[in-house]
Amino acid sequence: MNMKNKKDTSGAWWKEAIVYQIYPISFQNSNGDGTGDLRGIIDRLDYVKSLGIDVIWLNPIFKSPNDDNGYDVSDYCEIMDEFGTMSDFDELLGKAHDMGIKIILDLVINHYSDEHPWFMEARKSRDSKYYDYYHWWPAEKGTPAYRESYFDVDGNAWKYNKDTDSYYLHYFSVKQPDLNWENPELRQEIYKIMRFWFDKGVDGFRMDSISYISKDTDFPEVDRTMYPYIFDYCALNPTLHSHLQEMNREVLSKYDIMTVGEGSSVCKSEVSKFVDPDRNELQIMYHFGPSEIRNYTGPDAPSTGIEYSLLKFKQMFTEWDNAIGEGWPTIYLGNHDQPRMISRFGSDDHKYHVISAKMLTMFILTMRGTPFWYAWDEIGMSNIKFSRIEDYRDISTLNGYEHARKMRGNLKKFLENQKNTSRDNARTPFQWDASDNAGFTTGTPWIKVNPNYKKYNAMDESKDTESILNFFRKTIRLRKEHKALIYGQYILLDSKNIHTYSYLREYKNERYLISLNFTPKEAISRTGVNTENGEVVLKNYDDFKLKDIKGKITLRPFETVVIKL
Repeated sequence: MNMKNKKDTSGAWWKEAIVYQIYPISFQNSNGDGTGDLRGIIDRLDYVKSLGIDVIWLNPIFKSPNDDNGYDVSDYCEIMDEFGTMSDFDELLGKAHDMGIKIILDLVINHYSDEHPWFMEARKSRDSKYYDYYHWWPAEKGTPAYRESYFDVDGNAWKYNKDTDSYYLHYFSVKQPDLNWENPELRQEIYKIMRFWFDKGVDGFRMDSISYISKDTDFPEVDRTMYPYIFDYCALNPTLHSHLQEMNREVLSKYDIMTVGEGSSVCKSEVSKFVDPDRNELQIMYHFGPSEIRNYTGPDAPSTGIEYSLLKFKQMFTEWDNAIGEGWPTIYLGNHDQPRMISRFGSDDHKYHVISAKMLTMFILTMRGTPFWYAWDEIGMSNIKFSRIEDYRDISTLNGYEHARKMRGNLKKFLENQKNTSRDNARTPFQWDASDNAGFTTGTPWIKVNPNYKKYNAMDESKDTESILNFFRKTIRLRKEHKALIYGQYILLDSKNIHTYSYLREYKNERYLISLNFTPKEAISRTGVNTENGEVVLKNYDDFKLKDIKGKITLRPFETVVIKL
């Protein structure tokens, strides 16, 4: 395509925004019932504004039986009873906008709840209008080809329904039947829902599991030698991009909004198809690179003192930055689906907790792309590491435990693993202050509060100029003051270093060197960059002194520095 005809997205507000993800059930409870709610968020908007963020991403707030904490929607145009009313939402949206904060919602359209009226009718008869809103396999055709489920106790994505004598598909919980996007009438119903929220003034959607909405409705057997992880196959169905282009054409292009796709099983070679501006699909894609590095790699060497491969970590972020093409990247290390950022990539050791949290803050806010920040990480919250299955609330952990029990697995080993991997680690209540229940509720919290709230909480950290919270605010200000930290080219340095991560950000006449030690040991970053005339603009050790020794920087454990060249 001729370059002069290419779509120009330079200066788009969603490129310069910092997104702050709020998990509503755990943010702030306003009425003493132990469950976070919309009025609680309203009450804390001044705090959110003080951070310097631009966008709030709310996890699902729609009416739901809560099998999967709101990701099983039973009515998309009503608010979950536990969260409040539509009037509460309208007030939240209005007050946020008055403060200059945009709000995006979590759009769950790969699946709905089995208690949604459509499915309740569909499961009664094959003659129902809504039967074709879902994916079914008639029993007379035999057993359907295997499809995997994330949350099913047996891992099987097909569930038999007696009244229709057929199986329905559910990639997630048995109570989350997948929608049939190959049905044009279903698609139009979803577009109506999207317009409903955009017309209210919502500023965009984060689209849950969007890469799975398209299915090959013949449901052939999958070659497991080619796709040992079957979801990699599920994310490659041919109508996916035509569905997204239709969605863009009929809805998204009509509004000044932000569109974020959750790229489950999307590989690097495919990502540009979603976000190239000229393809008219989505604006940015939220991938699973950080969790894959943390879960599936071991240390580069015992000497690093960290449990994952920093080399692969650097390679992953660099390759995604390259693969995005004409699109725009996202940067994050934590969210509601993954354990706490500090516990995974920093250190729970009291000696390094604060300094490693600051290092990770610096990384996220100096990389190229739109940063997605998970609420609570700015005060240094860490994994709670429950020891008893009774303390968990997440369907993934509970069903995983039941599966292990049925298979006579090692339950003690399963629980030990969940201390580091369970999603509930990221879902404990916000630690507002040192009062009972960390100021989250006057009642009994829906899930236990992390006992370390008396040490790490927003009130105490706000008063401490050297806290993680105030370092977060300071780093946000730095990013906003220097366009090079937003739009600058990202150039990886010292790529083979197993202890440090260093890179340049270059934009017009500005150049910045960022060097980070990801380990609990002293390390040398061999950047090859002359910093003799450089200016240190941010650091996480107060007494850092810039000494240029032939392009080398010595960094203490988890030390980081930003140098203007």
